[in-house]
Amino acid sequence: MGIIDVSIIGIYILLTLIVGIWVSKKASSSLESYFLGGNNIKWYFLGLSNGSGMFDVSGTAWMVGILFLYGVKSFMFMWLWPIWNQIFVMMFLAVWIRRSNIMTGSEWILTRFGDNKAGRASHIIVAVFAIVAAIGFIAYFFEGVGKFMTIILPWDVSLQIGNLALLTSEQSYALIIILLTTIYTVKGGMFSVVATEVLQYGIMVLAGVLVAGYAFFAFSDVEINAVISDEWRNVFFGWELETHWTDKYTAFNNLIDSEGYKMFGALIGMTLFKGFFASIAGPTPSYDLQRILSTKTVKEAAYMSGFTNLILFIPRYLLIAGIVVIALVTLAPEMSINPLLNGSDLEILLPKVINFHVPVGIKGLLLAGLLAAFMSTFSAFVNAGPAYMVNDIYKKYFKPSATAKHYIKASHIASFLVVGLGVFMGFFAESINSLTLWITSALFGGYVAANFLKWVWWRFNGWGYFWGMLSGLVVASLQFVLDQSKNNFLEGSLFYELSHLHAIYLFPIIFFVSILGSFLGTYFSEPTNMEVLKSFYKDVRPWGFWKPVLNELKKEDETAVKNSDFWLDMMNCAIGIIWQSSMIVLPIYLMIRDYPKTLIALVIFLITSIVLKFTWLDKVRKLPN
Repeated sequence: MGIIDVSIIGIYILLTLIVGIWVSKKASSSLESYFLGGNNIKWYFLGLSNGSGMFDVSGTAWMVGILFLYGVKSFMFMWLWPIWNQIFVMMFLAVWIRRSNIMTGSEWILTRFGDNKAGRASHIIVAVFAIVAAIGFIAYFFEGVGKFMTIILPWDVSLQIGNLALLTSEQSYALIIILLTTIYTVKGGMFSVVATEVLQYGIMVLAGVLVAGYAFFAFSDVEINAVISDEWRNVFFGWELETHWTDKYTAFNNLIDSEGYKMFGALIGMTLFKGFFASIAGPTPSYDLQRILSTKTVKEAAYMSGFTNLILFIPRYLLIAGIVVIALVTLAPEMSINPLLNGSDLEILLPKVINFHVPVGIKGLLLAGLLAAFMSTFSAFVNAGPAYMVNDIYKKYFKPSATAKHYIKASHIASFLVVGLGVFMGFFAESINSLTLWITSALFGGYVAANFLKWVWWRFNGWGYFWGMLSGLVVASLQFVLDQSKNNFLEGSLFYELSHLHAIYLFPIIFFVSILGSFLGTYFSEPTNMEVLKSFYKDVRPWGFWKPVLNELKKEDETAVKNSDFWLDMMNCAIGIIWQSSMIVLPIYLMIRDYPKTLIALVIFLITSIVLKFTWLDKVRKLPN
């Protein structure tokens, strides 16, 4: 890197630390101030912060790789998360969640199941899930940022004593960046996280626009069309993937065949099945849930969630598509000669493009933007995970009456503990892809059944929730162990077959075990106290199977009515998924110069935006402040 690039990165890191530490004084008054910003942060800042937190470098590297290989339809791979759970949150879940007026997702559980043995069992299990998920994501970030930095930076920072290698350069770089981010996150809590993430969002958008502009003007339509095929451009698909690359790029076709996604129709069917239940289950107990709980009012929670969708996808995919265009023209001919391509080769496309094919100045801004992407997402999880350790475990069960200063100190310790465990797990992760699949398909798969039922079925109780979550987490953990040990099993054995099966195809097994645990736990225990259910239903007002509770409420208040918005909410979710998808494919088609399809995507975006103004936004405006 030139001195200009190094200077830009140095200024960015220094500015982030200054901003994060400067606003940290606001976080010292209470736990609510530390973890939720005292519910005094503007909804649009929270939306920018939430979008920034989702703009992570490991995910960006993964998306660059799959867009390069599979073309436009690869955006559907994002449904593995599933990304359109943000649409469900926007349409109705943000309102339901914010009505609770609590601090964390597991504390919210007590409002649903009560503060008895069953309620506390469900409360503990969701806190454990939140902590495990935060540790898993930190491992994912550790793996991604280390690979990214070693390819970008020329210095060898490995550590060894004699012949004993203690740290590779990847691990050393990851530890340095993680330490810097942890400092301001632990110091300032939610205030520092939001302030720095708003700054980081601006840098990421600037980097994305500059890279897209460079790719657009530095490479011609002819150069791009010489590499990609009509099938690469095609957003539609059949049961099986068609040939994506011409004969000149046979190595890429072979890689598609070996990656396990050839039966694309089955993959999308599975992601739709998982995605529907996962989306209604609601956000996992992590940073986006904390943003919802941090808003001032129910109305602002809905605004914040909608704003997150609006500001995230176009700038992110401008950056991704810009990088892919550069990679297609400069790297594809060279890579296609290699007959032994594998998935890990795609993970390094992003840093390779930056290292060799982006001009000075833009390179520094892009690196600062990607560092910002890493630091914003990482800091969001470091703020969210310890909230469950301190508020939901330490404060509730060990020291319920200490001072605010004591709890904030405990939060600092919890933050370092979560980071330490995540880094430890990251040392043993095989690749970004393995962690991505474990988190999205297995770990979150164990979360889905119990959290879907908690919204829609009055009889579902705390013990059902506990056993549903526990059984799902156990099976998800076994899947991770199998995946990490897959080279140790005898070929042809059951364990070998299970360990080599893509995690998304294990979701039905995890879902079935979890829902079985949920039903057995529910039917072999008493229903939740009716007073708790009435209080929950009156505050949250979800739709679903709540007739016995509603009948009891009508005895006290004849004006009580059920929520009849199910079909309206589902229609809005379907429109919202199309709206979200148009924001993803629009910058991709623009960058590959397919102007007719760019125009179609823009028209779809405008039409769905207008429809949602009447079916969603006007409805939100009528909510009480």
